[in-house]
Parts: sequence; structure tokens; C-alpha cells
Amino acid sequence: MTGIRKVLAAVFVGLALTLFAAAPAAAQATQAARAGQADKLKLTVAGDGAEGVTIQATHTDGRRLEQVVRLVLTATGPDGQRIGPVQLEPQPEGHGFYSSGPLLSAGKWKVTVKSPAPLQSEATATVQARAAQSPPAPEPVAVTKPADDGAGAGWWPFAAAGLVLVAAAMGVAMLFGRRRAD
Repeated sequence: MTGIRKVLAAVFVGLALTLFAAAPAAAQATQAARAGQADKLKLTVAGDGAEGVTIQATHTDGRRLEQVVRLVLTATGPDGQRIGPVQLEPQPEGHGFYSSGPLLSAGKWKVTVKSPAPLQSEATATVQARAAQSPPAPEPVAVTKPADDGAGAGWWPFAAAGLVLVAAAMGVAMLFGRRRAD
């Protein structure tokens, strides 16, 4: 029986050593796969509804971008106009959100955005730029004060009267409660 226990212990120790030796190799393989995916970005380029461009940068596996990446924008517009290269700065709206601000004139533009190494990527989109428009002027509103004829006095006088009645009832109960005990 002692020999069988020694053999089983040796087998379990051998399995444990094999698993512990294989774990770092598996972790390195997983990190290498993630690093391969992390070398690229997914850039989503769109117009901002006026004369600018917005860019959302994420990792290709869907993770949000935690670090600052210096994106570079170039654009070709109507009549062969060229803009760029323009370096974009991250905006406070969220991780990986970039905006050019008013940069384009009205018309259809072909916009290309590139990110440098190590997160190298490129995206191209067609953006329709429109002249910025101001909101319409608000229409004046006549302010009238409703006539107070006492009908809408509110609920608070009734609540105050109820509290006074409850306090009076408790006082009477305490007064008679003491006399009865005597």
C-alpha cells in the first residue's frame, strides 16, 4: 500500500509540474495574440454635421482606447482643394474620440485619417460638409400672472390644522392617562 501511495504522489507531482511549466507559455501566447490585435486600430470617420470631422478610435477587438494616439487627417474636397496633414488632439467627450473642429468648406470631401506606429491604422470616408447654421431666434412668449381668487390656496392649511388636532388629542390623552393612574 505504501508503494502505491508513492507512485500516485509522484504522478500528481509530475502533473502539477507539467501544468505549472505550461502556464507561462500559454500566458505568453495569449499576450502575443493580444499584442498582434493591439497593433491595429479601428478608426470610424464621420462628418460632424457642419464643417468638421469626428473620429472614434477603438482597438480592433472592441476594447476602448485608453492611451492618446496622434491621428493625422488629410482631405481632398471639391475642385481639388487639399487640406492637411492636420494633427488631431483627443477630445474630452470620451476615450478615443477626436474632432477636427471647423476645417472643411461646404461640399463633398474625401477624408483620410492615419494613426502612427505602434497602433498603425488608416481609414477613409466621404464626408458632406455644410455651412454652420445658427439656431432660429426664439419667439417671444407672453408671461401672464394667473389671478389668485383664493380658490387655489393649497393643501398646507389643512395639513397644519390636522397636525394641531393630533397634537391636542395626544395632550388630552396624556393628561387623562396620568389621572387614571392615581
